[in-house]
Amino acid sequence: MTMNVELKKDLPTYEEQQDFYIKLRSKITDYVESKSGKAGKFTPYLLFAPDLFHLLVKSMFDDRLDAKSKTLVGSGILYFITPLDVLPEGLVGPGGFIDDIIVATFVVNMLLNKFSPEVIEEHWAGDDKLLNVLKKVSETSDSFLGKLPSRSLLGRFIKTSKKDTIQKS
Repeated sequence: MTMNVELKKDLPTYEEQQDFYIKLRSKITDYVESKSGKAGKFTPYLLFAPDLFHLLVKSMFDDRLDAKSKTLVGSGILYFITPLDVLPEGLVGPGGFIDDIIVATFVVNMLLNKFSPEVIEEHWAGDDKLLNVLKKVSETSDSFLGKLPSRSLLGRFIKTSKKDTIQKS
């Protein structure tokens, strides 16, 4: 089924995209620098949010990705921009990006299972190596998800997805 969608507004220019990325990174950096101790346990991971979002957006325009993969990427982008999710940024501030990071990590891991790392890493703008970031987030996500009330739907989704990813390896 093909859908013709007419955009009411032009897509943001490269400069506008970079401006959004820089503003988001700056906002999260300021937040992270203001946190310390137990409350700041997950704050170093927040700096990955703008980089992962940037990677998803750039991947969406990569012609090497098939339609199914772009649907997955689009879902990751949608989760980032949806105001109501497991940890809404509007209510909890930049700390609300933790769940977005976990979802984005899942999406990127799925892409890495299907495409060569070079294809995905080409869109990575972060300071750390992409695979190191994904490993750090994956190792910490179980600890984070365990602290959410009633082992949320997100936790069940991620655990199921991890099993699928491990079985494919």
